Amino acid sequence: MAVTVRPWAAELLYVWFRKLGPSDWFRGSNRVDAMLAQRFAHEWYALRHRPAKEFLASSDLARAAVLLFDQVPRNMFRDDPRAFASDSLAQEICRHSLDKGWHCSLSAQQVQFLAMPLMHSEDLGDQSRCVALFARHVPGALSFARNHHRMIAQFGRFPHRNEVLGRETTPAEKRAIDAGFTW
Repeated sequence: MAVTVRPWAAELLYVWFRKLGPSDWFRGSNRVDAMLAQRFAHEWYALRHRPAKEFLASSDLARAAVLLFDQVPRNMFRDDPRAFASDSLAQEICRHSLDKGWHCSLSAQQVQFLAMPLMHSEDLGDQSRCVALFARHVPGALSFARNHHRMIAQFGRFPHRNEVLGRETTPAEKRAIDAGFTW
Protein backbone atom coordinates (compact mmCIF):
# COMPACT_ATOMS: atom_id res chain seq x y z
CA MET A 1 0.00 0.00 0.00
CA ALA A 2 1.55 3.29 -1.08
CA VAL A 3 1.84 6.19 1.30
CA THR A 4 -0.24 9.12 0.07
CA VAL A 5 0.03 12.77 1.10
CA ARG A 6 -0.09 12.69 4.87
CA PRO A 7 -0.56 15.38 7.50
CA TRP A 8 3.08 14.98 8.57
CA ALA A 9 4.22 15.81 5.03
CA ALA A 10 2.18 19.01 4.80
CA GLU A 11 3.27 20.00 8.30
CA LEU A 12 6.95 19.36 7.57
CA LEU A 13 6.88 21.42 4.37
CA TYR A 14 5.08 24.22 6.23
CA VAL A 15 7.49 24.16 9.18
CA TRP A 16 10.62 23.91 7.03
CA PHE A 17 9.79 26.58 4.46
CA ARG A 18 7.43 28.91 6.39
CA LYS A 19 8.45 28.73 10.05
CA LEU A 20 12.17 28.09 9.64
CA GLY A 21 14.67 29.93 7.49
CA PRO A 22 18.35 29.99 6.53
CA SER A 23 19.61 30.73 10.04
CA ASP A 24 17.67 27.68 11.29
CA TRP A 25 18.67 25.47 8.36
CA PHE A 26 22.39 26.07 8.37
CA ARG A 27 23.27 26.90 11.98
CA GLY A 28 22.61 24.23 14.56
CA SER A 29 20.16 25.20 17.28
CA ASN A 30 18.99 23.18 20.25
CA ARG A 31 15.57 24.84 19.92
CA VAL A 32 15.13 23.80 16.27
CA ASP A 33 16.58 20.33 16.89
CA ALA A 34 14.16 19.74 19.77
CA MET A 35 11.17 21.07 17.84
CA LEU A 36 11.91 18.86 14.82
CA ALA A 37 12.45 15.83 17.05
CA GLN A 38 9.23 16.47 18.95
CA ARG A 39 7.19 16.94 15.77
CA PHE A 40 8.77 14.41 13.39
CA ALA A 41 10.75 11.72 15.24
CA HIS A 42 7.77 9.37 15.25
CA GLU A 43 7.44 9.60 11.46
CA TRP A 44 11.17 9.14 10.92
CA TYR A 45 11.24 5.97 13.02
CA ALA A 46 8.01 4.64 11.50
CA LEU A 47 8.83 5.33 7.83
CA ARG A 48 12.60 5.07 7.41
CA HIS A 49 12.49 1.44 6.28
CA ARG A 50 9.72 1.88 3.71
CA PRO A 51 10.64 1.66 0.01
CA ALA A 52 11.25 4.92 -1.85
CA LYS A 53 8.39 4.27 -4.27
CA GLU A 54 5.93 4.81 -1.42
CA PHE A 55 6.96 8.46 -1.26
CA LEU A 56 6.66 9.20 -4.98
CA ALA A 57 2.89 9.65 -5.24
CA SER A 58 3.32 13.42 -5.54
CA SER A 59 5.98 16.10 -5.64
CA ASP A 60 4.95 17.42 -2.22
CA LEU A 61 5.12 14.00 -0.58
CA ALA A 62 8.53 13.36 -2.15
CA ARG A 63 9.89 16.74 -1.02
CA ALA A 64 8.62 16.18 2.52
CA ALA A 65 10.11 12.68 2.57
CA VAL A 66 13.48 14.03 1.44
CA LEU A 67 13.39 16.50 4.33
CA LEU A 68 12.28 13.77 6.75
CA PHE A 69 15.07 11.38 5.76
CA ASP A 70 17.88 13.87 5.04
CA GLN A 71 17.47 17.02 7.12
CA VAL A 72 15.42 15.93 10.13
CA PRO A 73 17.84 13.22 11.31
CA ARG A 74 20.77 15.62 10.97
CA ASN A 75 18.97 17.85 13.45
CA MET A 76 17.68 15.11 15.75
CA PHE A 77 20.92 13.14 15.92
CA ARG A 78 23.83 15.56 15.84
CA ASP A 79 27.14 13.76 16.46
CA ASP A 80 25.39 10.40 16.18
CA PRO A 81 25.56 7.83 13.34
CA ARG A 82 21.76 7.94 13.08
CA ALA A 83 22.13 11.37 11.48
CA PHE A 84 23.10 9.50 8.29
CA ALA A 85 20.99 6.36 8.74
CA SER A 86 18.31 7.27 6.19
CA ASP A 87 20.56 8.98 3.64
CA SER A 88 20.21 6.25 1.03
CA LEU A 89 16.41 6.48 1.16
CA ALA A 90 16.53 10.28 0.83
CA GLN A 91 18.94 9.93 -2.11
CA GLU A 92 16.71 7.45 -3.90
CA ILE A 93 13.62 9.65 -3.46
CA CYS A 94 15.64 12.65 -4.61
CA ARG A 95 16.88 10.93 -7.77
CA HIS A 96 13.39 9.75 -8.74
CA SER A 97 11.96 13.23 -8.10
CA LEU A 98 14.61 14.83 -10.29
CA ASP A 99 14.07 12.21 -13.00
CA LYS A 100 10.36 13.11 -12.97
CA GLY A 101 11.26 16.80 -13.39
CA TRP A 102 9.50 17.81 -10.19
CA HIS A 103 12.24 20.31 -9.42
CA CYS A 104 11.49 22.41 -12.50
CA SER A 105 8.55 24.25 -10.93
CA LEU A 106 10.12 24.81 -7.52
CA SER A 107 11.83 27.84 -6.00
CA ALA A 108 15.61 27.81 -5.66
CA GLN A 109 15.31 27.08 -1.91
CA GLN A 110 12.98 24.17 -2.55
CA VAL A 111 15.27 22.75 -5.24
CA GLN A 112 18.22 23.15 -2.89
CA PHE A 113 16.60 20.95 -0.26
CA LEU A 114 15.24 18.46 -2.76
CA ALA A 115 18.79 18.04 -4.08
CA MET A 116 20.53 18.13 -0.70
CA PRO A 117 20.72 14.32 -0.45
CA LEU A 118 22.99 14.40 -3.52
CA MET A 119 25.24 16.93 -1.79
CA HIS A 120 25.32 14.71 1.29
CA SER A 121 26.13 11.61 -0.77
CA GLU A 122 29.58 10.06 -0.71
CA ASP A 123 29.11 8.96 -4.34
CA LEU A 124 30.96 11.04 -6.93
CA GLY A 125 28.19 10.59 -9.52
CA ASP A 126 25.66 12.06 -7.10
CA GLN A 127 28.04 14.92 -6.39
CA SER A 128 28.46 15.67 -10.09
CA ARG A 129 24.70 15.68 -10.61
CA CYS A 130 24.34 18.00 -7.62
CA VAL A 131 26.86 20.50 -9.01
CA ALA A 132 25.10 20.54 -12.39
CA LEU A 133 21.70 20.98 -10.74
CA PHE A 134 22.91 23.78 -8.48
CA ALA A 135 24.62 25.54 -11.41
CA ARG A 136 21.28 25.68 -13.19
CA HIS A 137 18.73 26.06 -10.37
CA VAL A 138 20.55 27.21 -7.21
CA PRO A 139 23.51 29.31 -8.37
CA GLY A 140 23.66 31.19 -5.06
CA ALA A 141 24.73 27.98 -3.30
CA LEU A 142 26.88 26.56 -6.12
CA SER A 143 30.11 27.07 -4.15
CA PHE A 144 28.81 24.72 -1.43
CA ALA A 145 27.99 22.05 -4.01
CA ARG A 146 31.44 22.43 -5.56
CA ASN A 147 33.15 22.18 -2.16
CA HIS A 148 31.29 18.98 -1.33
CA HIS A 149 32.13 17.57 -4.76
CA ARG A 150 35.79 18.47 -4.28
CA MET A 151 35.90 16.62 -0.94
CA ILE A 152 34.38 13.43 -2.41
CA ALA A 153 36.61 13.65 -5.49
CA GLN A 154 39.67 13.92 -3.23
CA PHE A 155 38.80 11.43 -0.47
CA GLY A 156 35.80 9.39 -1.64
CA ARG A 157 34.03 10.28 1.61
CA PHE A 158 33.45 13.17 3.98
CA PRO A 159 36.31 13.10 6.50
CA HIS A 160 34.35 15.10 9.09
CA ARG A 161 31.99 12.12 9.45
CA ASN A 162 34.79 9.69 10.24
CA GLU A 163 34.78 10.01 14.02
CA VAL A 164 31.02 9.66 14.46
CA LEU A 165 30.92 6.74 12.01
CA GLY A 166 33.92 5.00 13.59
CA ARG A 167 36.13 5.41 10.52
CA GLU A 168 39.88 5.94 10.66
CA THR A 169 40.96 9.43 9.59
CA THR A 170 44.01 9.72 7.35
CA PRO A 171 46.58 12.51 7.81
CA ALA A 172 45.38 14.17 4.58
CA GLU A 173 41.78 14.03 5.80
CA LYS A 174 42.84 15.54 9.14
CA ARG A 175 44.46 18.44 7.28
CA ALA A 176 41.22 19.01 5.34
CA ILE A 177 39.18 19.01 8.55
CA ASP A 178 41.64 21.42 10.17
CA ALA A 179 41.31 23.65 7.09
CA GLY A 180 37.59 23.97 7.76
CA PHE A 181 35.91 21.32 5.63
CA THR A 182 33.50 20.30 8.40
CA TRP A 183 29.98 21.00 7.26
